[in-house]
Amino acid sequence: MSIETAEQNELPVKVLPSRNPIRRLYDWVIGWADRPHGPWALAILSFSEASFFPVPPDVLLIALGISRPRRAFWYATICSLASIAGGLAGYLIGWKLYDLLGRPIIGFYHLEQEFAEITGWFDRWGVWMVGAAGFTPIPYKVFTIASGVAGLNVGLFLVASAVSRSARFFIVSTLIRFFGEKARKFIDKYFNLLTLAFVALLALGFLVVGLLNR
Repeated sequence: MSIETAEQNELPVKVLPSRNPIRRLYDWVIGWADRPHGPWALAILSFSEASFFPVPPDVLLIALGISRPRRAFWYATICSLASIAGGLAGYLIGWKLYDLLGRPIIGFYHLEQEFAEITGWFDRWGVWMVGAAGFTPIPYKVFTIASGVAGLNVGLFLVASAVSRSARFFIVSTLIRFFGEKARKFIDKYFNLLTLAFVALLALGFLVVGLLNR
């Protein structure tokens, strides 16, 4: 029997689903890249991540960009506009609906103490907090809701959101054009390590917030 015939007779290997809930959610998000409504999913993900959803839109942005590199910057534009709109929704939650929606969202992520520190930090740094938020590992929703609670000028909030979020997503899209499929393979191979690194960066970010707020 030839090697080719033996390979054809082999039974397909069944891939078991990951037990890591974050990985399952990541895979679900990535799955939208292969569907016709992927750009719509990207817009919804970008909007919701700015106010309540845990998975950042970067993962789907990367997947879509790899599948269609020439549209990478268009996907970054979708991300930016939807994220700005979602940030405004987060601001409104903090401003008018904190007890009804904002508090449960912050409680879901167990970020009550950190949220209080960030809200106080707005008194010192104001709109610069929103500008920095686009590049920190701290979830963006924490900053958008805190902006509403702190009563930050909504016009300045939108400008800072537009600058920081657009810069972030267009940087990601630029990297896609240079690294392409390598970026996705790297994430798949080292997902668990990247998750741990993100948690470490998150803890470090909140530690810095606490030190600067003293």
